[in-house]
Amino acid sequence: MDAHGSPESSVEVELRGLSIYTHHGVTDAEQEVGQRLEFDLTFDVPDCDAVLTDRVQDTVDYSEVCDIVALAATERSHRTLERLCQVVAERLIERFDCDEVRVRAAKPEPPLPYPVNEAAVEVTLERATDRESDDEGEGV
Repeated sequence: MDAHGSPESSVEVELRGLSIYTHHGVTDAEQEVGQRLEFDLTFDVPDCDAVLTDRVQDTVDYSEVCDIVALAATERSHRTLERLCQVVAERLIERFDCDEVRVRAAKPEPPLPYPVNEAAVEVTLERATDRESDDEGEGV
């Protein structure tokens, strides 16, 4: 309940299975030839007015989320999925002012000598709290 006794809503957005052709990987061949990655994204939407207004403009535009991920995944190559997920998470936190973002990137056909359904990494990024920045200035 908020200060006025009204129930508070918490909104979490999830996008699953966003498929993007990219050029990431440990080997030069992976970076040169490229491969499809699948992204799963989960993040909170602070102060989501759409729960009351039912207006699309009062929530997150899913297409914009996909555009942000696609740009981050295609503008440069990374050796690790860990770094790629971190970059995507940072951009989503910055754009949507979220407190927490989870980004999962999976290689459905990883270049391994064994049969594997997928290789994946998930990164969770949390916004730094004001308390943490206050602590840094103490103890001089």
